[in-house]
Amino acid sequence: MNERRSRILLGLASVPLVSFLLIPIAGLLLRISAKDLFATFLDPQASQAVSLSVITTVITVLLTILFGTPVAYLIARKEFPGKRLLDALVDLPIVLPPSVAGIALLVTFGRRGLPGAFFASMGIEIPFTTAAVVLAQLFVASPFYVKTLAVAFASVEGDLELAAAIDGASAWQVFRRVTLPLSFRGALGGAIMTWARALGEFGATILFAGNFPGRTQTMPLAIYMGFELDMRLALSLGAALLVTSFAVLAAVKVLAGKWTAG
Repeated sequence: MNERRSRILLGLASVPLVSFLLIPIAGLLLRISAKDLFATFLDPQASQAVSLSVITTVITVLLTILFGTPVAYLIARKEFPGKRLLDALVDLPIVLPPSVAGIALLVTFGRRGLPGAFFASMGIEIPFTTAAVVLAQLFVASPFYVKTLAVAFASVEGDLELAAAIDGASAWQVFRRVTLPLSFRGALGGAIMTWARALGEFGATILFAGNFPGRTQTMPLAIYMGFELDMRLALSLGAALLVTSFAVLAAVKVLAGKWTAG
């Protein structure tokens, strides 16, 4: 009886916040019809934004996997001076305001920045290009992959790796045949979270890459423009991102459950 009363009281206490989270989401979905959603994706500006978002986020995820996997393994498995500093550096973009990230990227890769001046001397301009979109997404989204994969690497039992090494496997073979397969769900979950974060990136992108249709205007930027010029476009793209985000979270939770159970 006490347990039932406790559940009822906790449920009632949870209603205000749950309602606050649910009502705006329901309000957005109820404002858009399937017909309007379909019509929006036939709009040239919307289709350009969607295609650019897909292309840039896929590139971002691939770069994150390529360069983030060694960082995750380093954090999870190695002890070295400055490890905590590296761990904090990876965490920093998660808590850093996106506008600050955008300004930092702009002053770094602009003509007066050290890397930017080098690229400019070769006739390569990075700010306000599609490459800038990818770099902005990479900066804010890659930590999700690194942190998730580091946890997955740390959870692999060392006895399995030791047994493979005793059987004659090299360090690379142990990593490729034991560590990586056992960490696959964590890597996949981290990659999905990175893709979702990159897909929704706005602040760093608009400051570093600008908002040029067909070149740097991703879906969040198209929503921003649609809010001023075409509310139907903003609502449709917003609903699409909302559904995508929910699907991503559901997939990550399923993977996390299987990973934990395994």
